[in-house]
Amino acid sequence: MAEETKTLADLKTAIAGTAAIVREVKRDKQGRSYATGKRKNAIARVWIKPGKGKITVNTREVENYFSRPVLRMLITQPFVACNRLGEFDVVCNVNGGGLSGQAGAVRHGISKALTYFEPGLRPVLKSGGFLTRDSRIVERKKFGKKKARRSFQFSKR
Repeated sequence: MAEETKTLADLKTAIAGTAAIVREVKRDKQGRSYATGKRKNAIARVWIKPGKGKITVNTREVENYFSRPVLRMLITQPFVACNRLGEFDVVCNVNGGGLSGQAGAVRHGISKALTYFEPGLRPVLKSGGFLTRDSRIVERKKFGKKKARRSFQFSKR
């Protein structure tokens, strides 16, 4: 047992000796990076490439598709976090869920595509929580209940 005890210096040399994970750039022949983002029941297929910051969702401008400013802000958060606002063109196809879930799915897809395009951005996006898939989904309705947990109104008489 005494032989297994290590000092702090031994641990530092052991950690320094291990090779760090080197992430490689993933781009197609047109110079785009692709990622899939998910939130609730929405799935977004996202392609990013260097450009002027144009965002297209289901062949429509982002201002027309997501009319609420909060949803548009949600989509641009990954670019703001890594100081890349206006540097990439985004094309995405979204289906399923509602507008809020679709905006979250696009944000998740943009974040993943940014890490594939530029692996050095991963620590910034990871610490911001953009790469974590929000796994919360709607709870199913149970029998004998009005909704998932809501009971019918009780009347004593």
